[in-house]
Amino acid sequence: MKKIFILIIGVALFAACDKTNSYNSVDEMVEQASQNLATLTVEQLKTKIDSFEMFNLIDVREPGEHNHGYIPGSVNIPRGTLEFNIGKEEFWESTGFYYPEKSELFVLYCKKGSRSILAAETLKKLGYENIYFLDGGWKKWELTYPLLQEKNLELESHGDQGEVGGC
Repeated sequence: MKKIFILIIGVALFAACDKTNSYNSVDEMVEQASQNLATLTVEQLKTKIDSFEMFNLIDVREPGEHNHGYIPGSVNIPRGTLEFNIGKEEFWESTGFYYPEKSELFVLYCKKGSRSILAAETLKKLGYENIYFLDGGWKKWELTYPLLQEKNLELESHGDQGEVGGC
């Protein structure tokens, strides 16, 4: 009987230590994640670009979104494949960019910011140390610097995909 009681107490203590978060909405999850991450404004990003600072600029939107307009110097790694490609030398070779170290500066952006927040949180969990997300995302950049963008419309093969990822 004593062993069963100790087992029950042990299971109860283990269950109490479970730190798995549960959210009522994706907005709540994004808000929680953003509290532990660093942000960069579009003005700060432009300053980094203008000063030729070395950093990794990653667009986590889907290819169809990226091809219609992106920040010059960014590499497209959709959020759904980020974990699988970020650490692969072959991926970086195929993009023409060098393979980055985990300690380097990374700036992530999406359409409005939510996907980049979740992607930044993922990179933190994978051991990347210097991660920022772009406040306001592509939309803020496009409105603030409408002449500072590039497009790959000839790469778009599936037509207009509409909004992806809810943000």
